[in-house]
Amino acid sequence: MLTERQRTERELHDRWADELSASSLMVEPSFEAITAPENGFALSWMGPLAGKYILDLGAGAGEASIYFASRGAHVTAVDISSRQLDVLKQAARLRRVAIEVLAVPAEKLPFPDEQFDLVYGDGVLHHVDMERAVPEINRVLRPRGRGVFIEPLTYNPLIWVYRRLAGGVRTPHERPLRRRDIKWVISNFARGGHREYWICALMIFVYFWLGERVSPSADRYWKKVRRDAPRYATLVKPLFALDRTLARIPGLRMLAWNTVIYVEKQAIVPR
Repeated sequence: MLTERQRTERELHDRWADELSASSLMVEPSFEAITAPENGFALSWMGPLAGKYILDLGAGAGEASIYFASRGAHVTAVDISSRQLDVLKQAARLRRVAIEVLAVPAEKLPFPDEQFDLVYGDGVLHHVDMERAVPEINRVLRPRGRGVFIEPLTYNPLIWVYRRLAGGVRTPHERPLRRRDIKWVISNFARGGHREYWICALMIFVYFWLGERVSPSADRYWKKVRRDAPRYATLVKPLFALDRTLARIPGLRMLAWNTVIYVEKQAIVPR
């Protein structure tokens, strides 16, 4: 039985699936573009993918699932939206990769304990009931298994302006993360940390809006910035360089657009 929150998320993401094309998913750009530094770090934390059992949590149309599977991982993709997963299945067939696909909520995963080496999620935790979902993630991870989650932060006023302007492409229950949310997620695991991305580099969003006159309700900026990455490389390179310095300052790092939370499950201690 789905909660009201889960039903709303499913309905909206089902509807957004109509905008997607299996043949034009941004698989490689999502991980290799200069404008995808979060996933660059995620890959470094996950380590070699070949042979690993990976759960793609909130997989959506499957860019990450397809990327992992094409590099030799055994991938299980879960999402609450069956229509998003239909796109994933089509894309997997086009790419000739095998992915197990299940339409289930993150709060109740239908897997036995300790099934996965890695759990990955991009923009998922702030859509779900984290108090239920995070213990489930811990449960299905193997000892020394790792998780990595890319999530938006709540503190930057520029992003709040963007969220208001992009109300048509947002769900009513989603909540960007706060410091205490990050600490709580990490506290559920043996060890972990977080890194922040997009502080000054957020000026590219201002350029989209004022310079190119692109409405954030007409084109999701976070997709546009990856899709058109070569076009904006010269502009964002110095901004990312400055961000790497600013992200070392505790107060300023929380003004970033995204945080990447990385965790590891405790190993079994022999008796």
